[in-house]
Amino acid sequence: MAYTLPALPFSTGDLEPFYDRATLELHHGKHHAGYVDNLNRALADYPIIAEQTVEELLTNLQSVPAEIRTAVTNNGGGHANHSLFWRTMGPAKETLPTGDLDRALNSSFGDIAKFKKLFANAASQLFGAGWTWLYVEAAGRLGIGTTQNQDSLLEKNQKPILALDLWEHAYYLKFHNRRADWIDAWWNIVDWAEVGRLHVRIMEGESLHEIYQSDKSHELKDK
Repeated sequence: MAYTLPALPFSTGDLEPFYDRATLELHHGKHHAGYVDNLNRALADYPIIAEQTVEELLTNLQSVPAEIRTAVTNNGGGHANHSLFWRTMGPAKETLPTGDLDRALNSSFGDIAKFKKLFANAASQLFGAGWTWLYVEAAGRLGIGTTQNQDSLLEKNQKPILALDLWEHAYYLKFHNRRADWIDAWWNIVDWAEVGRLHVRIMEGESLHEIYQSDKSHELKDK
């Protein structure tokens, strides 16, 4: 079965003025779609491997044939990373983390202000293209991490629940080379309610694929 581009959970103009329609349409319809197409091409001659979910591929890269491993890392990672990125954004709301997520952020980082400062610092200091993440550690605490290019935290068996894309194609049309301005704007469109739902379900032992399967608009792959 082919991997497919997930539908956006919002309209392309819904994130204005923080994320412009032109960038969003190019980012989703060209860049993310390109990763999906390239992943399908890489696995075209490996039908058994292609039956795996993206999460299964990325958590077991050593089982992927060496001749396509780089392509799977880059394009599978690009597909998985962007799928979480879209899912954890939404129209601007005056909301903050609540419930279990708020308590976990306070326990791990002190409070939401300290978390945001640490996260923004990590994003600002990332050299070149990549991602900054909030993820669930093995012991259940929350961590902040970065990855280069389209590497995925799934490769480390870490469970991401919030993703910030720091490739220039994610923000260049509006913010040009001003990464700090993109980071500041992005906080306004974080969907904390969705991040909280992901946190609860990850803590309950569900995989990202199982969670996405429960919402057909956010599938990582048709099965």
